[in-house]
Parts: sequence; structure tokens; C-alpha cells
Amino acid sequence: MEIVGARLPQRELYALLLTSPWCYRALLSNPQLWQVLDLRETKSAGSRLLAALSLERYKDLKVLNLEFAQDIDDSHLFLLKTKGHKSLKGLETLNLNACQKISDRGVEAITSICPNLLALSLYWNVGLTDNTIKHIVKNCPKIIDLNLSGCKNITDQSLLLIADSFPALKELNITRCIRLTDNGLLQLLVKCSCLQSLNVYALSSFTDKVYCKIGLLSDLRFLDLCGAQNLTDEGLSCIARCRNMTSLNLTWCVRVTDAGVVAIAQGCNHLEFLSLFGIVGVTDACLEAFSKYCSSTLTTLDVNGCIGIKRRSREDLLALFPLLTCFKVHS
Repeated sequence: MEIVGARLPQRELYALLLTSPWCYRALLSNPQLWQVLDLRETKSAGSRLLAALSLERYKDLKVLNLEFAQDIDDSHLFLLKTKGHKSLKGLETLNLNACQKISDRGVEAITSICPNLLALSLYWNVGLTDNTIKHIVKNCPKIIDLNLSGCKNITDQSLLLIADSFPALKELNITRCIRLTDNGLLQLLVKCSCLQSLNVYALSSFTDKVYCKIGLLSDLRFLDLCGAQNLTDEGLSCIARCRNMTSLNLTWCVRVTDAGVVAIAQGCNHLEFLSLFGIVGVTDACLEAFSKYCSSTLTTLDVNGCIGIKRRSREDLLALFPLLTCFKVHS
């Protein structure tokens, strides 16, 4: 039953509980199977969450997934706080992606009973404000992974709070947080020097002041700069100091040329994923540099729309990068 339980999705485990009394007892005897509660995309998720957390088997919950869950709002989270659910005391991962009926007050309620939270995802909760971040830094001091993608009302004030409260932060996603400026992100980059993943997709307001500071992140492995219209070769050359980088998205970084991209090839020679999609200022020279330094690691390379690169057919790319399996990451 442990082997079956480890391989089956949790929702299928629920069905197995009803198969026989033997299955029921066998499954409940393995507490690790019930450290995850997955209500992703479910209907009546609020009431189902309350019902599930009243069961003994979820007393040591580690992961709670409510991504795109329907019919969950602040009232359900207020009830959890009121009842003081001990099952959430050891929660480490909470996914509230696209739960748009949850407000700042709802986030305050749920985080107040999750003191050991490590990872929190709030993607596409467009109504949240800086007050949410105030609650998070107060209630969850151990956060190392924070996804604020699409939270368009978050400002530099939030980044300053994160910088002061989470020096051990490893992953940050601020995609489309359109009110952020250089000032906030600069402070965060200086104080959160352990970052391994930084996603600033679709944020065109940052300048080389920020991009040069990214070069100080010696542990950085993942960087998404898609749409960084102010990024120049100077900033990219600084980013080349991130020698542990394995994934870099430079899609639509329109001011970049061979000079900056070649610097990346020379400095980041562990790259496995690279997108240069839509950059017209690069030529075959950058491909030759990547072939020299990264041919033994690159498995994904998108140079579509790079009109200055002439050797961009599948055959040409495979001759330069024999491990390539993906040639297109943008439609």
C-alpha cells in the first residue's frame, strides 16, 4: 500500500479508501500519505477544506494546494483561524494561486496559523496589496519561496519588507507586478543574496542599475528577464558573473547585442535553457560562443526571430549543440 500510495494522485487515494475496510485501514496507517491536501480546481473548495481539516488523518499536513480552487473566500479562512486548526501548524507549502475571493484579511487569517510556512504562492490574486506582505512577514518568518506573480498592487514597500525579513529567500516571482521600481528591487537584491530563482517576466521598467546588481547573486540558477526592454550589454555582462546559472530567458530584450550575449556564454557555461527569441541585434557570433562554452549542457535554445542569426535551422543548431531537444519555447 505504501508503494501504491506513493504513485497515485491523492484524489485516487480517496477512492481507494472506499474500496474495502482493509484498504481503509492500510492507507490510514501510513501518515505520510496524508501530509498533502490537494484541492486544486475543485468546486466547493472552502467547505471541503474545512471538512478535510477536521479529520484526524490530516493532523500533520505539510502541503496545501488550493490553486484555482472554486468557492473559497475569506470566511473559510476566518473559520480556520477561529478554530485554531493545529493541523496547519506544521504546514510548509501553501498554494493560493488564483483564489481571487481571498483578500488581504484572508491572507492574514491563514498565515497566522502557519508559522512554519516555507513556500507561499499568490499568483493572480489581483486584489492583494502591500498589507498582505505585512501579514506574511509578521506571521511566517521562515519563508524562502514567494510567488507574487500578477499581484499588480504590490509596491516597493513590499519589496523592502521582504528584503528586511527574509534574508534567506531563495525563490522570488514578481511577474507583472507593474508598480515596482528599481529602488525596491535594488534593496532586495542586496539583502537577499541567497536567491537561486528570480522571475521578473514582463517588467519593462527596470534598468541596468538593477540588472548589474543581479550579477552579485552567486547562487542564482534561474533568471527570467523576458521583456526587459532597458537591459543593455552592460547589464547583461554583469549578469554573466552568475556562474551557476542554468536557465536564462532573454526573450524580447531588444537592446542586447552580441557583446552582452557572448559575455553570458563565457561566464554562464552551465546553461541548459536559453531563449534569445526576438532579439534582432545578435548574430552567428553568439551561437559560436555558446557552442564553445555550453555545447555540453544546452538542451533548450530558442533563436526564433533573431534575424541576424543565419544558422538557425534545426540542422544547424544540432551541429553546434548536439544535446538540444527543444528549439521553440514561445509561440
